[in-house]
Amino acid sequence: MMSNVTSDGEKTVAQPSTQPTPDVIGHDPAELGELERSVLQMLWQHGTLSAEQVREELDQQDRPLKDSTVRTVLRRLEEKGYLTHVLDNRTFLYSPAEPAPMVAGRAVKRILEWFCEGSVEQLLVGMVDSSVLDRAELKRLAERIADAQHAKQSGKNPANEKRGK
Repeated sequence: MMSNVTSDGEKTVAQPSTQPTPDVIGHDPAELGELERSVLQMLWQHGTLSAEQVREELDQQDRPLKDSTVRTVLRRLEEKGYLTHVLDNRTFLYSPAEPAPMVAGRAVKRILEWFCEGSVEQLLVGMVDSSVLDRAELKRLAERIADAQHAKQSGKNPANEKRGK
């Protein structure tokens, strides 16, 4: 957390936004605009940024935008539940509300519902048939699933075991 000193000498600590965050699960990531996705990707990459830093990053990507436009995009992403902010002095510092794989998982869930009648098997077969996922990757996924199931039964974390932890 960041701290500030008020005009009367008291030290304050920046707190996360107290505004109610909507249930992110209710928002479909597929409905995010291209600019929103770009800003969200930037925040996943950098962790925490101010609106000015976001504007500068977009400018470096040949996307010059007005400060008010960037602030609107950040506010909307926060309203949709993708970002949170803390107040440091008078500057909002934005951070992702959840990691990219969680958002991707919700997007895939929506695809499953729309196109595969909720069947993960249909999705994976379609990914193999359309060369998105090859058989070697599918085999590795099956091994990871088996390891996770085995670890769950024995009470161990397979990710830590593979790293030697």
